[in-house]
Amino acid sequence: MPAARSALRTPRSAISAAAWARIRLLALDVDGVLTDGTVRIASDGTESKDFSILDGLGLVRLHRAGVIVAWISGRPSGASRIRAAELKIPHLIEGRTDKLAALQELAAALGLTAAQCAYMGDDDIDAPAIAWAGIGLAPAGGMPAALAAADLVPGRPAGLGAVREVCDHLLAARAPKTGNPPPRARTKGR
Repeated sequence: MPAARSALRTPRSAISAAAWARIRLLALDVDGVLTDGTVRIASDGTESKDFSILDGLGLVRLHRAGVIVAWISGRPSGASRIRAAELKIPHLIEGRTDKLAALQELAAALGLTAAQCAYMGDDDIDAPAIAWAGIGLAPAGGMPAALAAADLVPGRPAGLGAVREVCDHLLAARAPKTGNPPPRARTKGR
């Protein structure tokens, strides 16, 4: 693995504001990105997950700014459907372990190119989608393949604001310049 793409890499340069501004679709894995990866299943079969309010507000702000948000999950989940409905996520794709195919199909349906898409995932099955997207993202606790494919690894952990950091970058690229830079994160350069 090249040193620039290792999990412990040193940033070469930041992702350009122009690259952030091109993004029209932010697609996210659910478990391990919007949550810490824990799924609680009770003896009666009910499940629960913890979602960050910080991430939720970032996603609401993205929607208001005209950025399309999609969740692509390898497993169906009632908890994910409820949270997606609360946040008015327009595209919830469940039961798809080929994340690249799901992302490419959605992008094509929306008339978007790879350069207009950002994708964040944490596992091996996410790595091809991370690599394909114009901006590929992985939380710090992601698996090596996801981290190696990522252009940016947010400083906050999955389920605790990592998605919000990405939202803030996307919003900063669309906002009038105020002199306040987005939060710092590790990048591989673009």
